[in-house]
Amino acid sequence: MQERSVIALVSAPSGFAGAVGPFPVETPWWNHVEPVNAALEELLGVRTSVLRLISTTGRQAHGGTVTYHVEAHGEPDRTALHPGERPSCDAPHRMQWARLGGPCELVEWAEGHITRTGPAVQVRTWNLASIHRLPTAAGPVWLKAVAPFAADEAAVIGVVAAHDPALVPEVLASGPGRLLLADAPGEDCWDPSPELIRSVVPRLVAAQAALADTKPVLGRRPVPMPSFGLPDTLVHGDFHPGNWRTSEVVLDWADALWGHPSIDAARLIEYTDAHLHPLIVDVWAGAWREHFPKSDPVAALKVARPAARLLNAVRYQEFLDNIEDSERVYHEGDPAEELRAALSLTG
Repeated sequence: MQERSVIALVSAPSGFAGAVGPFPVETPWWNHVEPVNAALEELLGVRTSVLRLISTTGRQAHGGTVTYHVEAHGEPDRTALHPGERPSCDAPHRMQWARLGGPCELVEWAEGHITRTGPAVQVRTWNLASIHRLPTAAGPVWLKAVAPFAADEAAVIGVVAAHDPALVPEVLASGPGRLLLADAPGEDCWDPSPELIRSVVPRLVAAQAALADTKPVLGRRPVPMPSFGLPDTLVHGDFHPGNWRTSEVVLDWADALWGHPSIDAARLIEYTDAHLHPLIVDVWAGAWREHFPKSDPVAALKVARPAARLLNAVRYQEFLDNIEDSERVYHEGDPAEELRAALSLTG
C-alpha cells in the first residue's frame, strides 16, 4: 500500500501562519489524522486539529502526498513553517467540524457530559464524520460527529438496544449531528472468525425480526426488492465486519435505513473472503427461517447482492452531492464502480 506524506497549511489564533511539510506519517489512510497531529505537535510545539483535506496525489483514500488545512491551538514555532497558500475560509457543503473552531466546539460540548482526564485525541476526520477519543477515569469515550445526511445514530442505537443492548455501543449523550459513545472493548473484525459470524449474525437478525412489526423509524432507500416472505425492517446499511468488534458490538449505524434485511447479508458477503460465504448464507438464512418459517432467505440474498450494489451507488452519489469539492476525491468514481459491480452480479 502506498505510503502517505503530509503538507499542512496551518492557521493559528493570530491568523494563517504558513505551511509545513511534506513529512511522512505512519499510516496511509487519508482520514486517519491521529498520526498527523502527533507529528505536527513535534514540529510546531503546539497541539493541532486537522480540519479537512485540500488536495492529494493518492488514490482510493490512501497514500500519496496529502495537503490538509490544520488548526493550531496556540501559536506555532514559526521556524518550522514556510510560505503557503491561505486556505479558503468557507465553501459550499463544508462540514461544521471542518471549519476553524469546529473540533474545539465538539470537545467543549462533550465536556458538558463527561470529565476528561487528559487531552482529546482527534482520531479520524473526513466529509462523513469526525471522531475523537476522550480519556476519562472510566476509560476512553468516543466523540462522533456525523454529516447532516446521515441517520440519527443515537436514535437508531436506542431502537436496537431495546432488543439487544449488548449488540450496540452505549450512548452516553447525544445532540444534533453528534453523540458520545462508551468504549466497545476488543478489536475491529476485518477478518471475522466463523464463531463470530455464528454469534453476531443471528443476534442482528433477532433484533431485526423484533422490529419488523413496528413503525418505520427511518426513510426507505430507492432500491425496492421483492420480499421473499421477509419483512422490511431496520437495516444497518454498512454491515461489513470492520464495523464489528471482537466483543460482538456492532458500530457505525450512520447508514441505517428501513428496507429489506438481505441488504446487510449482501454487504457482509461483499467484504469477506469467499471461503466464508457459504457459512454466512447458512447462518443468516437459518436465523431468518427461525423467525419467518415460510420465507426464502436464500433466494432473497441472490437478488440482494446486485441490489445492495445499486444501493451503494445511490449512497455514494448522495455523498458526492453533499460534500465540498476538495473532499470529493474520497468518493469520486464510487457510484460507477458500484453500478459495474451490480451488472457483473446479474450476468
